[in-house]
This record gives sequence, structure tokens and C-alpha cells, in this order.
Amino acid sequence: MPSKLLLRATAAVTGSLALAVSLTACGGESASSAGSGGGEKTVTVYSADGLKSDKGDGWYDKVFADFTKKTGIEVKYVEGGSGEMVQRAVREKTNTQADVLVTLPPFIQQADGKGLLQAYEPQGSDKVNGGDKAADGKWTSVVNNYFGFVHNKKELTEAPKTWEELLDAKYKGKLQYSTPGVAGDGTAVLIKAMHDFGGKEPAMEYLKKLQANNVGPSSSTSKLAPKTDKGELLVANGDVQMNFAQAKSMPNLGIWFPAKDGGKPTTFALPYAAGLVAKAPHTENGKKLLDYLLSEEAQKQVSEIGGGFPARTDVKPTDANAVELTKIMGGVEVFEPDWADIDKNLTGYVDAWKSATGS
Repeated sequence: MPSKLLLRATAAVTGSLALAVSLTACGGESASSAGSGGGEKTVTVYSADGLKSDKGDGWYDKVFADFTKKTGIEVKYVEGGSGEMVQRAVREKTNTQADVLVTLPPFIQQADGKGLLQAYEPQGSDKVNGGDKAADGKWTSVVNNYFGFVHNKKELTEAPKTWEELLDAKYKGKLQYSTPGVAGDGTAVLIKAMHDFGGKEPAMEYLKKLQANNVGPSSSTSKLAPKTDKGELLVANGDVQMNFAQAKSMPNLGIWFPAKDGGKPTTFALPYAAGLVAKAPHTENGKKLLDYLLSEEAQKQVSEIGGGFPARTDVKPTDANAVELTKIMGGVEVFEPDWADIDKNLTGYVDAWKSATGS
């Protein structure tokens, strides 16, 4: 059926896995100071949110500081929803500002399709699974991750188990998910719903019903966790890496995975995928940063500092976070979306969601 996603189930988890208000740098310069000269000691990153912490203790905070210390290259940083970052890069094609783009599927494929990326295979990318990188070298995962939901553990001592539970009146005005087509995790809500309900039409029928409880649009998923922790929301969407990291300072956050009534909880990989931007103003510096993000040193810090899963299969962390993350993923069925189908039909899926929900 044309509207149905073709999805391949896989038995187990592998070991890997707000539009920016300013262009901030580790050293604090503005975007306009980036310049266009390739010899400058700077590199600009446009990234989906989740890997940098407001408190300065995220994976990006650590690896960017270490990279600057080792190379003298300052990292300038912009973050926002995955779709927003791609759209911004498209608008700037005639005056490219970014050197490295990091975003979630299907937006990394979308960026490639729009001619935003140039081929480069970073050192260490040979240790990344084939499904987690482009065959032509246009992008590679740097942090593996999985889609999920969060709930307020204080108000809901037990997490909901099914999609159907979320239709209960107690969630009215207490449930929110980020906007499909704008946020990577919001788009993931569509992908998972279409998988769990067996196609586009039944998924849209469900999301139409869920809209009665939905607070409304959010361009950035990371903003939903603090609301959930405070009890403003009972349930929101997210992803394992980001929410696990946030839970260190938000004690009421719990991670869970919805199932269709009578089914098993499911999820799918949502890696942070990085590519070198075409006509980047600092191409060589971008290559160096990509090399460092996939270095053993940086990859070993993905779970310990970032709360995520290393992209390199030869890096197998044993820190406390890695152990806890394994427990969180226990008993959850992981499926593999047909990303080519999603990339091709994403606009149609988002339009169907807008029509169903009146968004």
C-alpha cells in the first residue's frame, strides 16, 4: 500500500547507537566574525539540539573544548531543530556560513538531497556500521541514539505503556510533542506511529484523536523535558540520549517507549549524523573536527558525559551510564525505518499530519 511505510524489524539493540538565538562560540565570538578565509582558526557547527548542555557539562562542551585545546581551532556553534538547521543552511547556500552540519534522520538525508553536503570520510568512520553512514561518504553518525518518550515520575509513578492510554482525559493539556517536519524527534513521532499502527492512515486517525490532549507545537524537543520535570506536562516526546543527560539535573524525568495496545514497546535508531558542508568557509577545519568527533577519545566519552551510545562499534564503554542505558533499552524492540521512503515522502507525511491535527 503506497501510504504504508516499509519497515524491517530487528531483534535487538546493537551496541552502537529552538532555532538558535545566537551563534555562540566556546570563545564567544559572533557569527559575523567567522569570515570566509580558509586559514582562520575557526570552525562553525550547525547542530540539532541535545548534545550541548546549558550548564556546560554536555558532550559537545567537553569535546569542543578538548578539540580547541589540541588544535587551536575555535568552535562556533548554532543549535535548533533538525529541520530548522537544514532550512537555515539552504537559505545560506549563496553565502555559506556552516562548516559542519549535525542533524537527525531523515533530515541528514534531506540535507544531502539539497546539495548541502560534500563527501568526506572521517578517520574512524570505517568502524561505524554501514547503516549509520552514507555509502558515498556524505555523512556519518557521531553519536547513536534512540527515539523515546518521557513522563513525570512524581505524578505518574508508573510510565504509560500504550499509545491508547494517552487518549485519557487526564492528559488533556498535559501532553506535548515537538513539531513533525521541524524537529527531528517530532518527525520521529510520525515514523513510530506509522510503524506501530501499521501505516499512514491509521496513524493519522490516532494522532487526530490525540490532538485533543496535545498542548500544541514546539520547534525544539529539548524544551519539553524541563516542562515535564516541573509537572507542567505529564508526557512528552524526546530521545534517549538527550533525556538521559537531562535527567541528571531533572530528577522527575522517566524514559519510556509506547506500544500499540496488545503489542511490544518499540523504538528505532535516531543517530546524530554529521556531514561536511559543501563550499564550507573552513573546510579543512571541518574535516579536523569530524575526525576528532569520531576519535576513540571522544567516542569513549559519549556515554559517560553525553548519555548516548558510541557510533564506533569498536568502542564499548562500561561506565555507569552505559550500564544504565543498557537497562533502559532492555525488552524494547528496535525496528529499522525505510529512510529512503521517508526522505522521498516526508512532505506528504507531514502534510497528512497537519490535515489530521489541524496544525
